[in-house]
Amino acid sequence: MKDKKAITVKTLSKSNVWDLQENDIFRLLEAVEKDADLKENMRHYTDIIKTAFDIEEIKVDKPEIIKKYEDRGFKVSQIGKPEDNHPKLAIKKRPILRVTDLTYENIRHISASKLIEVLERNFGGGWESLSQSIQDVIESGFDISTTTLPKDRLHKPGGLYEKKVNDGFEVLEIPKGLWIEAIFAKEKPEAVAAPSFLAEEDSEKDEEANKDLENTDGEEEDIDDDNFKQDDDDDDTFDDEKLTEESYRTTYETSPDELNLEAEDISEDEDY
Repeated sequence: MKDKKAITVKTLSKSNVWDLQENDIFRLLEAVEKDADLKENMRHYTDIIKTAFDIEEIKVDKPEIIKKYEDRGFKVSQIGKPEDNHPKLAIKKRPILRVTDLTYENIRHISASKLIEVLERNFGGGWESLSQSIQDVIESGFDISTTTLPKDRLHKPGGLYEKKVNDGFEVLEIPKGLWIEAIFAKEKPEAVAAPSFLAEEDSEKDEEANKDLENTDGEEEDIDDDNFKQDDDDDDTFDDEKLTEESYRTTYETSPDELNLEAEDISEDEDY
Protein backbone atom coordinates (compact mmCIF):
# COMPACT_ATOMS: atom_id res chain seq x y z
CA MET A 1 0.00 0.00 0.00
CA LYS A 2 1.27 3.48 -0.81
CA ASP A 3 1.80 6.11 1.87
CA LYS A 4 -1.15 8.47 1.95
CA LYS A 5 -0.61 12.02 0.74
CA ALA A 6 -1.73 14.96 2.83
CA ILE A 7 -5.48 15.27 2.32
CA THR A 8 -7.16 18.64 2.70
CA VAL A 9 -10.82 19.56 2.74
CA LYS A 10 -10.64 20.62 -0.89
CA THR A 11 -9.03 17.35 -2.03
CA LEU A 12 -11.29 15.12 0.07
CA SER A 13 -13.15 12.47 -1.95
CA LYS A 14 -15.16 9.29 -1.36
CA SER A 15 -12.06 7.33 -2.29
CA ASN A 16 -9.24 8.98 -0.35
CA VAL A 17 -11.40 9.44 2.76
CA TRP A 18 -10.66 5.75 3.44
CA ASP A 19 -7.00 6.69 3.95
CA LEU A 20 -7.92 8.81 6.98
CA GLN A 21 -8.44 8.01 10.63
CA GLU A 22 -10.74 9.60 13.21
CA ASN A 23 -8.23 12.25 14.32
CA ASP A 24 -7.78 13.31 10.69
CA ILE A 25 -11.53 13.84 10.36
CA PHE A 26 -11.62 16.05 13.45
CA ARG A 27 -8.77 18.08 11.94
CA LEU A 28 -10.61 18.55 8.64
CA LEU A 29 -13.88 19.50 10.33
CA GLU A 30 -12.05 22.01 12.49
CA ALA A 31 -10.58 23.58 9.34
CA VAL A 32 -14.06 23.84 7.82
CA GLU A 33 -15.42 25.43 11.00
CA LYS A 34 -12.76 28.16 10.89
CA ASP A 35 -13.24 29.05 7.20
CA ALA A 36 -16.46 30.88 6.35
CA ASP A 37 -16.36 29.87 2.68
CA LEU A 38 -15.78 26.21 3.50
CA LYS A 39 -18.40 26.25 6.23
CA GLU A 40 -21.09 26.95 3.65
CA ASN A 41 -20.36 23.50 2.19
CA MET A 42 -20.18 21.64 5.51
CA ARG A 43 -23.05 19.34 4.47
CA HIS A 44 -21.12 18.31 1.34
CA TYR A 45 -17.99 17.43 3.32
CA THR A 46 -19.88 15.50 5.98
CA ASP A 47 -21.69 13.49 3.30
CA ILE A 48 -18.30 12.40 1.90
CA ILE A 49 -16.98 11.59 5.37
CA LYS A 50 -20.06 9.49 6.20
CA THR A 51 -19.25 7.08 3.36
CA ALA A 52 -16.33 5.83 5.49
CA PHE A 53 -17.11 6.98 9.04
CA ASP A 54 -20.01 6.86 11.47
CA ILE A 55 -20.63 10.33 12.92
CA GLU A 56 -22.95 10.99 15.83
CA GLU A 57 -23.70 14.13 17.81
CA ILE A 58 -23.45 13.77 21.56
CA LYS A 59 -26.51 15.66 22.70
CA VAL A 60 -26.07 14.79 26.38
CA ASP A 61 -22.53 15.75 27.33
CA LYS A 62 -21.98 13.61 30.39
CA PRO A 63 -18.93 11.47 31.21
CA GLU A 64 -20.96 8.25 31.36
CA ILE A 65 -22.43 8.93 27.93
CA ILE A 66 -19.05 9.68 26.38
CA LYS A 67 -17.65 6.52 28.00
CA LYS A 68 -20.31 4.44 26.26
CA TYR A 69 -19.31 5.85 22.89
CA GLU A 70 -15.63 5.24 23.57
CA ASP A 71 -16.39 1.65 24.60
CA ARG A 72 -17.96 1.19 21.14
CA GLY A 73 -14.75 2.35 19.46
CA PHE A 74 -15.74 5.98 18.84
CA LYS A 75 -13.42 8.92 19.36
CA VAL A 76 -15.04 12.00 20.86
CA SER A 77 -14.02 15.63 20.41
CA GLN A 78 -15.38 19.15 20.33
CA ILE A 79 -15.53 20.95 16.98
CA GLY A 80 -15.37 24.73 17.30
CA LYS A 81 -15.56 26.70 20.52
CA PRO A 82 -17.72 25.34 23.36
CA GLU A 83 -19.31 28.76 23.79
CA ASP A 84 -20.67 28.48 20.24
CA ASN A 85 -22.92 25.68 21.51
CA HIS A 86 -21.59 23.12 19.02
CA PRO A 87 -22.23 19.59 20.29
CA LYS A 88 -19.35 17.17 20.68
CA LEU A 89 -18.98 14.64 17.89
CA ALA A 90 -18.36 10.91 18.17
CA ILE A 91 -16.59 9.50 15.09
CA LYS A 92 -15.63 5.91 14.21
CA LYS A 93 -14.23 4.52 10.98
CA ARG A 94 -16.45 1.86 9.45
CA PRO A 95 -14.78 -1.56 9.57
CA ILE A 96 -14.47 -3.74 6.49
CA LEU A 97 -15.49 -7.14 7.78
CA ARG A 98 -17.69 -8.71 5.11
CA VAL A 99 -17.48 -8.90 1.34
CA THR A 100 -20.58 -6.72 1.20
CA ASP A 101 -18.54 -3.94 2.89
CA LEU A 102 -16.25 -3.78 -0.16
CA THR A 103 -16.85 -0.94 -2.60
CA TYR A 104 -15.08 0.61 -5.58
CA GLU A 105 -14.12 3.49 -3.26
CA ASN A 106 -12.44 1.42 -0.54
CA ILE A 107 -11.10 -1.62 -2.42
CA ARG A 108 -7.76 0.05 -3.14
CA HIS A 109 -7.35 1.07 0.48
CA ILE A 110 -6.97 -2.43 1.89
CA SER A 111 -4.06 -4.84 1.56
CA ALA A 112 -4.16 -8.28 -0.07
CA SER A 113 -3.81 -9.90 3.35
CA LYS A 114 -6.81 -7.88 4.60
CA LEU A 115 -8.81 -8.99 1.55
CA ILE A 116 -7.97 -12.64 2.32
CA GLU A 117 -9.21 -12.12 5.91
CA VAL A 118 -12.50 -10.70 4.60
CA LEU A 119 -12.92 -13.56 2.11
CA GLU A 120 -12.11 -16.18 4.74
CA ARG A 121 -14.62 -14.69 7.17
CA ASN A 122 -17.41 -14.83 4.58
CA PHE A 123 -16.52 -17.90 2.60
CA GLY A 124 -17.61 -21.46 2.29
CA GLY A 125 -18.53 -21.94 -1.35
CA GLY A 126 -15.43 -20.53 -3.07
CA TRP A 127 -14.83 -17.67 -5.49
CA GLU A 128 -17.79 -18.47 -7.72
CA SER A 129 -20.13 -18.25 -4.73
CA LEU A 130 -19.62 -14.48 -4.74
CA SER A 131 -22.00 -12.34 -6.74
CA GLN A 132 -20.67 -10.95 -10.01
CA SER A 133 -20.90 -7.40 -8.65
CA ILE A 134 -18.65 -8.21 -5.67
CA GLN A 135 -16.19 -10.05 -7.93
CA ASP A 136 -16.04 -6.95 -10.14
CA VAL A 137 -15.32 -4.71 -7.14
CA ILE A 138 -12.53 -6.99 -5.90
CA GLU A 139 -10.96 -7.37 -9.34
CA SER A 140 -10.91 -3.60 -9.80
CA GLY A 141 -8.21 -3.47 -7.13
CA PHE A 142 -6.64 -6.93 -7.13
CA ASP A 143 -5.34 -9.53 -9.53
CA ILE A 144 -7.33 -12.67 -8.71
CA SER A 145 -6.76 -16.21 -9.93
CA THR A 146 -8.02 -19.55 -8.65
CA THR A 147 -7.21 -23.21 -9.05
CA THR A 148 -8.79 -26.38 -7.68
CA LEU A 149 -6.47 -29.36 -7.15
CA PRO A 150 -6.25 -32.54 -5.06
CA LYS A 151 -4.93 -31.52 -1.64
CA ASP A 152 -1.81 -33.68 -1.99
CA ARG A 153 -0.97 -31.91 -5.27
CA LEU A 154 -1.64 -28.26 -4.39
CA HIS A 155 1.74 -27.67 -2.74
CA LYS A 156 3.75 -29.64 -5.29
CA PRO A 157 7.26 -28.13 -5.58
CA GLY A 158 7.50 -25.91 -8.63
CA GLY A 159 3.72 -25.87 -9.07
CA LEU A 160 1.28 -23.00 -9.43
CA TYR A 161 0.92 -22.45 -5.68
CA GLU A 162 4.65 -21.98 -5.17
CA LYS A 163 4.95 -19.71 -8.22
CA LYS A 164 2.10 -17.48 -7.09
CA VAL A 165 3.38 -17.13 -3.52
CA ASN A 166 6.89 -16.33 -4.80
CA ASP A 167 5.32 -13.67 -7.03
CA GLY A 168 3.83 -11.90 -4.01
CA PHE A 169 0.28 -13.29 -4.04
CA GLU A 170 -1.64 -13.88 -0.81
CA VAL A 171 -3.60 -17.14 -0.85
CA LEU A 172 -6.77 -18.52 0.71
CA GLU A 173 -7.30 -22.30 0.73
CA ILE A 174 -10.87 -23.65 0.80
CA PRO A 175 -11.20 -27.41 1.43
CA LYS A 176 -13.58 -29.31 -0.86
CA GLY A 177 -13.41 -32.93 0.19
CA LEU A 178 -10.16 -34.37 -1.16
CA TRP A 179 -9.69 -31.23 -3.25
CA ILE A 180 -8.76 -27.66 -2.33
CA GLU A 181 -9.69 -24.45 -4.07
CA ALA A 182 -6.88 -21.89 -3.80
CA ILE A 183 -7.69 -18.21 -4.33
CA PHE A 184 -4.69 -15.99 -5.07
CA ALA A 185 -4.84 -12.20 -4.58
CA LYS A 186 -2.32 -9.48 -5.32
CA GLU A 187 -2.79 -5.71 -5.32
CA LYS A 188 -2.91 -4.15 -8.76
CA PRO A 189 -0.49 -1.28 -9.36
CA GLU A 190 -2.02 2.16 -9.48
CA ALA A 191 -2.70 3.29 -13.04
CA VAL A 192 -0.44 6.15 -14.09
CA ALA A 193 -2.42 8.92 -15.76
CA ALA A 194 -0.92 10.46 -18.90
CA PRO A 195 0.22 14.11 -18.57
CA SER A 196 -2.50 16.54 -19.65
CA PHE A 197 -0.51 17.89 -22.59
CA LEU A 198 -0.17 14.36 -24.00
CA ALA A 199 -3.89 13.79 -23.57
CA GLU A 200 -4.55 17.04 -25.46
CA GLU A 201 -2.25 15.96 -28.29
CA ASP A 202 -4.05 12.61 -28.55
CA SER A 203 -7.39 14.42 -28.62
CA GLU A 204 -6.20 16.70 -31.44
CA LYS A 205 -4.95 13.69 -33.41
CA ASP A 206 -8.31 11.97 -32.98
CA GLU A 207 -10.12 15.08 -34.24
CA GLU A 208 -7.84 15.26 -37.30
CA ALA A 209 -8.39 11.59 -38.01
CA ASN A 210 -12.15 12.02 -37.79
CA LYS A 211 -11.98 14.96 -40.23
CA ASP A 212 -9.99 12.83 -42.68
CA LEU A 213 -12.66 10.15 -42.49
CA GLU A 214 -15.39 12.70 -43.15
CA ASN A 215 -13.55 13.93 -46.26
CA THR A 216 -13.35 10.50 -47.91
CA ASP A 217 -16.78 11.14 -49.55
CA GLY A 218 -18.06 7.80 -48.39
CA GLU A 219 -15.27 5.79 -50.07
CA GLU A 220 -14.54 2.51 -48.35
CA GLU A 221 -11.59 0.18 -48.70
CA ASP A 222 -12.23 -3.25 -50.19
CA ILE A 223 -11.90 -6.12 -47.77
CA ASP A 224 -10.03 -9.19 -48.87
CA ASP A 225 -12.46 -11.93 -47.89
CA ASP A 226 -9.88 -14.70 -48.35
CA ASN A 227 -7.40 -13.03 -46.02
CA PHE A 228 -10.13 -12.31 -43.50
CA LYS A 229 -11.21 -15.95 -43.44
CA GLN A 230 -7.61 -17.10 -43.12
CA ASP A 231 -7.02 -14.85 -40.10
CA ASP A 232 -10.23 -16.09 -38.54
CA ASP A 233 -9.13 -19.69 -39.00
CA ASP A 234 -5.76 -18.93 -37.43
CA ASP A 235 -7.48 -17.51 -34.33
CA ASP A 236 -9.37 -20.78 -33.84
CA THR A 237 -6.23 -22.94 -33.92
CA PHE A 238 -5.84 -24.77 -30.61
CA ASP A 239 -2.34 -25.17 -29.21
CA ASP A 240 -2.33 -27.67 -26.40
CA GLU A 241 1.13 -26.47 -25.34
CA LYS A 242 -0.57 -23.31 -24.12
CA LEU A 243 -2.64 -25.33 -21.65
CA THR A 244 -0.86 -24.79 -18.37
CA GLU A 245 -1.62 -25.51 -14.76
CA GLU A 246 -2.60 -21.88 -14.26
CA SER A 247 -5.39 -22.19 -16.80
CA TYR A 248 -7.02 -24.97 -14.78
CA ARG A 249 -9.86 -23.11 -13.07
CA THR A 250 -12.97 -24.98 -12.05
CA THR A 251 -15.69 -24.57 -9.51
CA TYR A 252 -17.66 -27.76 -9.02
CA GLU A 253 -21.41 -27.75 -8.75
CA THR A 254 -21.51 -31.24 -7.23
CA SER A 255 -20.76 -32.12 -3.63
CA PRO A 256 -17.19 -32.94 -2.50
CA ASP A 257 -18.25 -36.57 -1.85
CA GLU A 258 -19.01 -36.99 -5.57
CA LEU A 259 -15.48 -35.85 -6.30
CA ASN A 260 -13.94 -38.48 -3.99
CA LEU A 261 -11.09 -39.57 -6.20
CA GLU A 262 -8.83 -42.28 -4.85
CA ALA A 263 -5.19 -41.27 -4.65
CA GLU A 264 -4.07 -44.32 -6.56
CA ASP A 265 -6.21 -43.25 -9.55
CA ILE A 266 -4.07 -40.16 -10.00
CA SER A 267 -0.87 -40.84 -11.89
CA GLU A 268 2.29 -39.37 -10.36
CA ASP A 269 3.22 -38.14 -13.84
CA GLU A 270 0.00 -36.12 -14.31
CA ASP A 271 0.23 -32.34 -13.90
CA TYR A 272 -2.94 -30.52 -12.93
